[in-house]
Amino acid sequence: MVKIYLTQGGHDKIKKELEYLKTKKRRELAADIGTARAHGDISENAEYDAAKDAQGMNEKKIAEIEERLSQAQIIDESQLSKDEALIGATVKIKDIDSEEEEIYTLVSEPEADFANGKISVTSPVGKALLGHKVGDSVKIDVPAGTLNYKITKISRSC
Repeated sequence: MVKIYLTQGGHDKIKKELEYLKTKKRRELAADIGTARAHGDISENAEYDAAKDAQGMNEKKIAEIEERLSQAQIIDESQLSKDEALIGATVKIKDIDSEEEEIYTLVSEPEADFANGKISVTSPVGKALLGHKVGDSVKIDVPAGTLNYKITKISRSC
């Protein structure tokens, strides 16, 4: 069994999503099926078929999340080095060429949310930053070419 490393916040977020899918979403889908069933013959009822498909997708997602949580190991961030770019760290980097700065929080793949600055440690940028310290220069190969960054700050939430 492959371990999935999660921060406490990521674990809590996934559990909250699971609770939503198992309670509110299941009730909504059951109501949709009931409404579609009330429209008559279910053998030719596209609404009913769509509602049943949505129910099946919801159950599949519940199973996937439960599997992920069964493999999860919560990281004790207080035990991690505070001066290294490791999972759970927020890293400020500066593009050596353009002088632009970016801030990313390194997280596990299930927690990744690029729109909120959370990148996976398995992404090209996340993988390249792992283990480096403030002042280190990092070359990152991405599909568009090579990026050159300097780490200017590393912080942790704990």
